[in-house]
Amino acid sequence: MCKAARSLLGWGQGEFAAASGLSKSTIGAFEAKDEDARLTTMNNKAAVEAFETAGLEFIPENGGGAGIRFRERKAP
Repeated sequence: MCKAARSLLGWGQGEFAAASGLSKSTIGAFEAKDEDARLTTMNNKAAVEAFETAGLEFIPENGGGAGIRFRERKAP
């Protein structure tokens, strides 16, 4: 889901690294599903916060599959 979120934002790994404080090597290993690459709770929180700050929201697994989308903007 990390790659999908980056794609929605038009971010490469470098932009995501800058926004989240994670290293590009951590992001690359995680996205490659490297079995040794696990995000710590702190890193996971930093990743989620970076995406949410950029305007995305995570959709929970509810029978239709988990996902990510742009947060709905509230009318002024």
